[in-house]
Amino acid sequence: PSLYVPAATVWSEGTLTGLPGRPERELLAGLGRAVRLYPELDRALRVPRPSELTLDTAGAFGFLGQAAPLLQAAGFGVQLPRWAGRTRLGLKLTTRTKAQTAAAAQGFGMRELVDFRIDLAVGDETISEAELEELARLKVPLVRVRGQWVELDDRQLKAALKAVEGARTGEASAADLLRHVVRADDDELPLLEVDADGVLGDLLSGQAERRLTPLATPAGLDATLRPYQERGLAWLSFLSELGLGGVLADDMGLGKTITTLALLVHERAETPTLLVCPMSLVGNWQREAARFAPGLRVYVHHGSGRDAAEIEDADLVITTYGTAQRDLETLRRREWRRVVCDEAQAIKNSGTLQARAVRSIPTCTRLALTGTPVENHLAELWSIMEFANPGLLGPRTRFRTRFQEPIEARQDEQAARALRRATGPFILRRLKTDKSIISDLPEKLEIKEWCPLTTEQATLYQAVVDDMLARIDDSEGIERRGLVLSAMARLKQVCNHPAHLLKDGSRLSGRSGKLARLEQLSEEILAEGEKALLFTQYAEFGTMLQPYLAQRLDATVLWLHGGLPKKTRDRLVDRFQNDDEPMLFVLSLKAAGVGLNLTAAGHVVHVDRWWNPAVEDQATDRAFRIGQRRNVQVRKLICAGTLEERVDEMIERKKALAERVVGAGEDWLTDLSTGELREVFRLTAEGVS
Repeated sequence: PSLYVPAATVWSEGTLTGLPGRPERELLAGLGRAVRLYPELDRALRVPRPSELTLDTAGAFGFLGQAAPLLQAAGFGVQLPRWAGRTRLGLKLTTRTKAQTAAAAQGFGMRELVDFRIDLAVGDETISEAELEELARLKVPLVRVRGQWVELDDRQLKAALKAVEGARTGEASAADLLRHVVRADDDELPLLEVDADGVLGDLLSGQAERRLTPLATPAGLDATLRPYQERGLAWLSFLSELGLGGVLADDMGLGKTITTLALLVHERAETPTLLVCPMSLVGNWQREAARFAPGLRVYVHHGSGRDAAEIEDADLVITTYGTAQRDLETLRRREWRRVVCDEAQAIKNSGTLQARAVRSIPTCTRLALTGTPVENHLAELWSIMEFANPGLLGPRTRFRTRFQEPIEARQDEQAARALRRATGPFILRRLKTDKSIISDLPEKLEIKEWCPLTTEQATLYQAVVDDMLARIDDSEGIERRGLVLSAMARLKQVCNHPAHLLKDGSRLSGRSGKLARLEQLSEEILAEGEKALLFTQYAEFGTMLQPYLAQRLDATVLWLHGGLPKKTRDRLVDRFQNDDEPMLFVLSLKAAGVGLNLTAAGHVVHVDRWWNPAVEDQATDRAFRIGQRRNVQVRKLICAGTLEERVDEMIERKKALAERVVGAGEDWLTDLSTGELREVFRLTAEGVS
């Protein structure tokens, strides 16, 4: 509603401006409907002109917890007091370091003893033990404390009384207090506030990167760090001095590699750092280290000629996830200064052999590098954090019940806040779109291009849908999921081109609305003398596109996929980056999604959709990264009236949660009911040209 009017005003004499008709009748009719959900309203309706209902504290508590949600769900507007559900009984932790210093470099470690005090609190007010006992004596669910209304229940009061029986002041190690804060339960007696000074205060604030004095570019690094990279270096050094691990989760293109190399140069440690990365990035790390940190002794532990004896003379040992798993016993024979996992999504599944392998390598500290700490679900975040700081978030089962299920299934904002508080001190994430981070990066413009199906495409599309729906009625479990995933893949292929589905080598021209739009866009880009990246998740479709576009547009069209040897890949990238002629670069999404710098492109086109925003953003970031001087236009081709449009809508609706802590894959589609699948997959008339 746009106008709120007290009920008493409705019964006053005269006409109310802005209320058409007979507002008193509307009021009575609404109250008559509401009384079915909240019978207590009947008392208010016993007078001719109902305007209020007086409740005692028990009644108010019942209204807030039970009636209000029911009324809201039924479509009634319910205005609640600002304190409702927010002001809680909980704990406040105050810590003070022995020496009033916040400089980790002056010797403070996580084993240092810290003075602490635990107080009971209501909202932002501390309360005494006597006040708590009075609350327990009253035995009412809604009480007024220090001018604030607080909802209480027996569980909270029992937890509070138990808390005051224990030690409320004393000494504890900084590490123990840190674990207490991270693991503090929100169920019965939440930790409402932490007041910490010194190093612990910097860490728990989650703002250590902003509080710390930036570290200047270290001597021996042949580069000049940007201000945000100097702050990142200070943050990494700060955690390392405390013996803590971290997750550097900056956007792709912000320079996680050079910041890590700067840390190694800054430390000049006596023991080596082990860096584990995908095979495709080994050469990149080797080249970047030689370019920016020529003083580092680098050894690549990979391939048939690898020799573990060379580790002894290295500052940085680079290996792959596969080699780390195979040579685990060799790598475990020594303690490393640091283990770094680049593209840490590779260990997002905690139970895999390679994830367990890298977690078992002895080290003083750990660092995870990833632009996407969460791609599909929160268990991935737990796995990466378990690598960086083992045990900090507790067991996997506890994490699932406390965070993962409430956030993913119920969009529980309180659980999301608690997770941010628990992980915030150990995750540093900066975005390219934040102009306070990097002001000289150009703009990124995202555009959705709607493409119609041809009649041939529409016929094939409907045939695939009908076939799937007929087959899933008699299937369940893994078989049903397989049928749905297979149908999705076939429908994506239909949306690309009939020949992509049929695989019959037939002609491409004039049979696909999406290909026609791609031709138009490519022609315009080339006419402007610019370059574009064209991403597809299907290698077979890329193989079809490359010669077709080259012939139709009389232009250079490069094609990079996972089957190419490394030298060929490097030659293609070098040509695209350095040749002046306008050209197109068709790329397999998985083969080119990470590790490539393609800033010569001013345009990115996602020909087909991966339906995982994190994967698509990784691909886009091949062009939209440091070194880019032109605005980047990103286009996503979507076939209107098909599952591509409806899944795009679903992803947009889920983005609010995804941007907080959750990503989105496409496996969730397989769990939809048959009726829901029919709705998602159905072809509408507006989708056919």
